Amino acid sequence: MAESQPPTIVEGATTGDVEDEVPVAKSAEDRKAAAALSSLDVSREDEATGVNVDQEAVRKAMDRLAGAGAANGTVAKKGDEKKVVKKIVKVDQADVALLVEELELSKIKATDLLKLHDGNAGKALRAYITPVA
Repeated sequence: MAESQPPTIVEGATTGDVEDEVPVAKSAEDRKAAAALSSLDVSREDEATGVNVDQEAVRKAMDRLAGAGAANGTVAKKGDEKKVVKKIVKVDQADVALLVEELELSKIKATDLLKLHDGNAGKALRAYITPVA
């Protein structure tokens, strides 16, 4: 079984000194590795800049990905992009209420279904009940 401990020693307790808990690096290589590991630790003050660095890294990565496609000629430049124009469709609230009541949809889904079919309740009903091939 386990050996009995002297009464002055409490299990798991240390003196609280960092030197007691972290072994001292003996060689220069160990000291370099310890310095590299300690530089990875981020203090609370540096977290705000860490978020900015991550966003900057993401932006650069996205630019590189876009650049790879541009080399193949598949990606257009930002100035050449065409804006997608959404058509504004007025939807009658009575039609929305009809779809909500008959198809048991939420108001948002009923409105989207009507907008998709140019506000025509008949087309929306037919499209909803027609099976997709």
